[in-house]
Amino acid sequence: MLKVQEIRELIRLIDKSSITEFEYEYEGNSIKLKKYRGRRSTFFSATGSPVDLSGSRGRESITSKSYCRITCCKSRSCSTIPDTLHKITSPMVGTFYKASSPDSDPYVQIGTKVKKDSTVCIVEAMKLFNEIDADVEGEIVEILVEDGQLVEFGQPLFLVKE
Repeated sequence: MLKVQEIRELIRLIDKSSITEFEYEYEGNSIKLKKYRGRRSTFFSATGSPVDLSGSRGRESITSKSYCRITCCKSRSCSTIPDTLHKITSPMVGTFYKASSPDSDPYVQIGTKVKKDSTVCIVEAMKLFNEIDADVEGEIVEILVEDGQLVEFGQPLFLVKE
């Protein structure tokens, strides 16, 4: 179960992004975040009882749901990505970084050969830096996001030619 501080951090990240809806399920627990202009925030607990969260942002709603919706990349329509290319996707909402520090070389560039489980980037979420590994062996043919960009759960980050 997510802690209140983790939920607040998700709300903050989504508030800063262009995301209007976020749904997440983990080990039978799930939340749904939606941005509404001019509405009060309401939290629906697992029992379905509403709890007022007016102090948070005043624009989001969190509800219990039993599924997860994966949103698509914004830089390129998913329908234009060839089926022959493998997508490495973000496993979480966070900030994408191509290197471990601003003065370090990027983990990968276009043309880099990657092996399964080799680190391709970092996604910072809730003050934690999470290394994202390739799930296939191949060559990076396209990087779909910019350094420092907020990424969504399930958003394609790289295209790999296997």
